[in-house]
Amino acid sequence: MKKIILSLSILIALVACNQAPEGYTIQGTLSGELENGTKVFLKKQGPNNQPMDVDTTEVIDGKFILTGQAGIPEVNYIFIDKLKSYTAIVIENGEIEITAHKDSLGLAKIKGTPQNDLFSKYITKAQSMSKQAIAIQSDMQAANGNEAAMASLSDEMKDFQEEYKTFEMDFIKENPSALISVLLLDKGIATRAIKAEDVQGIFDSFTPEMKETAAAKKISEQLDALKEKAKKDKATEVGAKAPEFTAPGVDGQQLALKDMLGKITLVDFWAAWCKPCRRENPNVVAVYKKYHAKGLNVVGVSLDRKAEDWKRAIADDGLTWNHVSHVQYFNDPIAKLYNVSAIPAAFLLDENGVIVAKNLRGPALEAKVAELLD
Repeated sequence: MKKIILSLSILIALVACNQAPEGYTIQGTLSGELENGTKVFLKKQGPNNQPMDVDTTEVIDGKFILTGQAGIPEVNYIFIDKLKSYTAIVIENGEIEITAHKDSLGLAKIKGTPQNDLFSKYITKAQSMSKQAIAIQSDMQAANGNEAAMASLSDEMKDFQEEYKTFEMDFIKENPSALISVLLLDKGIATRAIKAEDVQGIFDSFTPEMKETAAAKKISEQLDALKEKAKKDKATEVGAKAPEFTAPGVDGQQLALKDMLGKITLVDFWAAWCKPCRRENPNVVAVYKKYHAKGLNVVGVSLDRKAEDWKRAIADDGLTWNHVSHVQYFNDPIAKLYNVSAIPAAFLLDENGVIVAKNLRGPALEAKVAELLD
């Protein structure tokens, strides 16, 4: 009977040890002179990227304690009253230890929970590598005016930047359970340091918990947008059937693309406010006059904001072909359908509405029209 009770006691103890902590405790130790009662603030990024208070406490004899309940791991920041620097910390349940000098909070040593240990692992290596960049920059300042030295140091900096990019990519791939990996991927997307085609595979490798973080959900939305863009790009690539549309003409009548097709049709996205478009208009007029009788039609799709500007530009530039517009700038449904995010943009269609060329201007447009019609 005693053996059974003892076994149960051991089992209960083991289960208790494996239970996830119910909350977090941040224990801070600060060196350097700080008055007792100095405020310590725990903040997180709020709306419009403004810091938002989460909790506050006081420094007593160089130490402070913050406690709370964490959900999905997230980065918070610790500020000390009247000090300029701060330190980042991952909020997750468990015992978190911070050790820092009051004048260099950004170099704080943080440990105690899995996410903070991974965060510290990344920061330690990143800080070590940043010293190399600082040394190169210092050498560049010293070599000012020495072209040979500057060229060599510039190459050295480029090599360092590639080395740093490789370090971050390797860290992300080797640590799919780290919040810092998710944040690095988000940064890599924003700075285009990571190729769009690589993002999905990296994201898929993240653990389920990391996919629930705010940063991961942002990445997921970006991936959905990239997929939608790729889908639209495919729908408007050369060889694809041009998306059909019906839109208001100059007089308000509804005009359908299928009814405006010629042997060759130029779908021309432009606007009265677009200077490059207006500079190209005389060339389109000349090509239209030369080849309209042979089967060239033009459909102008305006991304203007005001109908009066659109109509005045048609008259001023002598654009005597069909025109449509919802007068909604880049929110125009046709622009979205054709994935047009910059103008001028143009699609050349054959008699069946198949895209045979894109974004031809100047002599290149006339040469292609001549090839198709002469």
